[in-house]
Amino acid sequence: MRKQLMKGNEAIVKSAILAGCRAFYGYPITPASEIAEAAALYIPQTGGVFLQAESEVAAINMLYGASSAGVRCMTASSGPGISLMQEGISYMAGAELPCVIADISRGGPGLGNIASEQSDYHQVVKGGGNGNYRTIVLAPYSVQEMADLTSLAFELADRYRNPVVILADGFVGQMMEPVEFAGKATLPELPFWAVAGTEETRMNMITSLHMGTDDLEAHVNALEAKYRRAEQREARAEHWYTDDADIVLVGYGIVARILKAVTSELRGMGLKVGMLRPITLYPFPKADFQSLAKHAQSFIVVEMSTGQMVDDVRLALNGARPVEFLNRVGGNVPSHEEILRFVMAHAERGQVAHV
Repeated sequence: MRKQLMKGNEAIVKSAILAGCRAFYGYPITPASEIAEAAALYIPQTGGVFLQAESEVAAINMLYGASSAGVRCMTASSGPGISLMQEGISYMAGAELPCVIADISRGGPGLGNIASEQSDYHQVVKGGGNGNYRTIVLAPYSVQEMADLTSLAFELADRYRNPVVILADGFVGQMMEPVEFAGKATLPELPFWAVAGTEETRMNMITSLHMGTDDLEAHVNALEAKYRRAEQREARAEHWYTDDADIVLVGYGIVARILKAVTSELRGMGLKVGMLRPITLYPFPKADFQSLAKHAQSFIVVEMSTGQMVDDVRLALNGARPVEFLNRVGGNVPSHEEILRFVMAHAERGQVAHV
């Protein structure tokens, strides 16, 4: 299959269609608007439904209805819009309804600006709605991964009957790269739990309401057991020159692309530097950090936020190794040069061995 040159936002939509998505409800917002535009163009051509909702609140509740009927569905927005969806996301997690939500992050808080940032991490990884629930969160760092992880997102959403978020910064959503779509298109069968307007599905009940305290406790414990299974089975990370690394650089999204280049340059200078890129932000790849801590002397986390993922890195390491932090915010990106200087200064202080 020939590769196609496209934006990351468009790659999400084409991959979603191939994964069997037949309903998109959303509201445009920069830097995610191309997702709604592409969905409006392509999904009706498959016999599916595109609807620009009157608000993000309406969009997420439309997903609740479509998913209840067993339809693979998705929406997309940026930080302010995802904020408005939080109640609906909690409802869908509580009702065990699968869906895919793309969050193409911009600067905040409030209106902020339309530049790229990574400040939605807490919002989607920790959950901004009420109650005890989690969303599975995937973090692509290339246009190809925007396609690949969208396909995976629909698989995981169905497997765990839970919302899955694709968290990408604005750079990854807006950049253009060649993409290859692997495999054939699929259209999954109607799930057994769906309410499809037929006699066979009439007795199915979709709800997040459990009035009895014991009933709700049992339901929440069942959800928690599901999340524990996901933590054991679905954590993913990319390792780059980590086998003998004394310093491990950590970043996701566009930052990881810069860290790869920095790692290669420092390796050329003789420093034992590697990079670890979390691909699943939840479940967080704790075991990868714990394994590297057996030989790595320190970790450096680089983010386009004031420090959100760095907390999870420190929790994963549990004090086993020191963690340094470098960041830029407001839509600024840590440059190759400033990361290089930061790591070299850190290496000199720690007298890290050379290759």
